[in-house]
Amino acid sequence: MLMKKLALAGVIAMMGSTAMAACAFENEVEVKSLSAGFEAWKAVTDAMAECGMVQAELDQEFRTKQPAAFAADPSLYALGGVSNGTITPLLNEGTIRPLDDLVAKYGQNLTPNQLIQIDGQVMAVAMMVNTQHLMYRTDIFEDLGLEVPKTYSELLAVAATIQEAGVVDYPLGATMKSGWNLAQDFNNMFVGFGGTFYNDDSTPNVNTEAGRQALVMMSGLTEFMDPEYLVSDSTYVQQQFQQGKIAMANLWASRGGAMDDEAESQVVGLVGSAAAPTAMDGGSPATTLWWDGIVIAKNIDDATAEAAFRVAMEGLDSEMVSANNDDAIWLVEGYQPSAMASGAIATATAQPAPPSYPSTSQMGLMHTALGNELPAFFTGDATAEEALAAVEEAYTAAAREAGLLE
Repeated sequence: MLMKKLALAGVIAMMGSTAMAACAFENEVEVKSLSAGFEAWKAVTDAMAECGMVQAELDQEFRTKQPAAFAADPSLYALGGVSNGTITPLLNEGTIRPLDDLVAKYGQNLTPNQLIQIDGQVMAVAMMVNTQHLMYRTDIFEDLGLEVPKTYSELLAVAATIQEAGVVDYPLGATMKSGWNLAQDFNNMFVGFGGTFYNDDSTPNVNTEAGRQALVMMSGLTEFMDPEYLVSDSTYVQQQFQQGKIAMANLWASRGGAMDDEAESQVVGLVGSAAAPTAMDGGSPATTLWWDGIVIAKNIDDATAEAAFRVAMEGLDSEMVSANNDDAIWLVEGYQPSAMASGAIATATAQPAPPSYPSTSQMGLMHTALGNELPAFFTGDATAEEALAAVEEAYTAAAREAGLLE
């Protein structure tokens, strides 16, 4: 329900508030942050830096670095950029602090949909919603008389037509880099086929028909991709689009604005977006819904925490959104949905709607197991059944160690 509210909040153009001129205060406390490195985080951290004394580290491997960095005492960072998929380890280890007092003191411009509550306490402030949805070359589709695919079966047929026409290097791109990215692409397809990752008793549930269907479909898609797809992450696919090498990809909405960046894109105005395709007739789009936002470290003094929250609020104000409107589907006042946001909006509001990515300890362990074990299927070293059995074995061992299974 929370994610649905967030997604819908991102769809609606909010009333703008009076924009602030640069930073409203002069920060005198050193604030370090660690977040992902896509365009939205660049926009937010640049706005934070206007307050002074802010050091922002933008790193696509942030999810692997944050747990240990925030567990240090004192924490190596005051601010963290998280999502509903990456906040869980920090919650489990108790390394981020409740924000209710800071919200009451400095969060007057926040909307209720931005306040991520865990067990009745505000533990994060969401800034945007995100999802992977279909991006495609509108000029190629028009030239070849193609309809935008609504299902993955249709997408395969379209890919075959594009390949035969020889108008791009590869019809498809995908975020299938071994590890986290490959696991997330599986997650999208798996839920699209109606799969559930684990049972009520936390036992694994991926070595199923839905799991096998997901791997078979993903394997079919690779026939139309760069053979080096196991090193392909979001930046790789973004650049493939920008360089005119691919015609389609199920890519994060947060990457859409980069397609029209004249400084680096050769396809300005030629990339459109649509809802993520469904994996089966009558199903939801084969993707998951996400939010991104900020957390504050627990192992820092209160003065640093207050400074960190204040500069974060400066980074999440309407002035920042006005200057970077198309970089995200913002939950900040002043956002006006752009044409590139239409695919994410169509995905989030589909009926049935795709699920939110689960923010649970079980899912964290499952995602890691999938990222470690599934590459063997794509390299030909394991069958679908063998790879999924290895996932369940790895998950079970980790869940027992974590006390989730006996």
